[in-house]
Amino acid sequence: MSGERVTVVEVGPRDGLQNEDRILPAASKVRFVELLADAGLPVVEVTSFVHPAAVPQLADAEEVLSSVHRRPGVRYPVLVPNMRGFDRAVAAGADAIAVFTAASEQFAQANINMTIAESLEAFRPVLAAARGRGMWTRGYVSTAFGCPYQGEVDPADVVRVAEGLAALGCDEVSVGDTIGVAEPPGVERVVAALLERMPVDRLALHLHDTRGRALDNARAGLQLGVRTFDGSAAGLGGCPFAPGAPGNLATETLVAWLHAEGFETGVDEAALAEAADYVRTALS
Repeated sequence: MSGERVTVVEVGPRDGLQNEDRILPAASKVRFVELLADAGLPVVEVTSFVHPAAVPQLADAEEVLSSVHRRPGVRYPVLVPNMRGFDRAVAAGADAIAVFTAASEQFAQANINMTIAESLEAFRPVLAAARGRGMWTRGYVSTAFGCPYQGEVDPADVVRVAEGLAALGCDEVSVGDTIGVAEPPGVERVVAALLERMPVDRLALHLHDTRGRALDNARAGLQLGVRTFDGSAAGLGGCPFAPGAPGNLATETLVAWLHAEGFETGVDEAALAEAADYVRTALS
């Protein structure tokens, strides 16, 4: 495995900031995104076009996305919940999008006020429109390793949702440990089940470090061939819809560990630390 390339997807500006009490000015968010891209991160998720009342921290999505100076070769996806959000994102210049559902019915209801089946149906026109524009698309499957409402989640449920997203056209499916309860054997079970139905290059892992197990879980994913992992600079955020779920895996921790393990990421650790320090100071 040594010397192989691992893609690190930065989700701090969206997944991280949406869970912070303090609302940063748009200019600070733009600067944060640009510092992350300058550090060599190949994918930086910029913001979310959900209704501003649902996530007030990201109510300035249009201003932020349209203001980012884009670095060549970097992908800047944004989260969209439906066609209205998609249209807003396109008007602001989006060329990559993500959609978000869950492997747990109770979490889907609490988070997006839809059943899983309803969420997939809502994404159908969004992903079709994105494909028609040649946009890169990503799907998130949250609560893949445990749910704050129902507890354990059957790997078969994760596979069913991931397959549904892939069938709708998602280029990549990110499987999330939303509340940080995963252990390596569980990661192995879920990833192995997924790999029976989809190629590993369409799969990413979104790990939380709530119990300090994120890197152990990343190792389990690596051993099964996963080469894309999400991180949040400075460990920002968790999930505003998952009570008691702090602990996004800090991108700087993930990158340093990957480098120590002999993998290449293309990320400059010093520049990444600068981005993390910037956002930490901005939020303090």
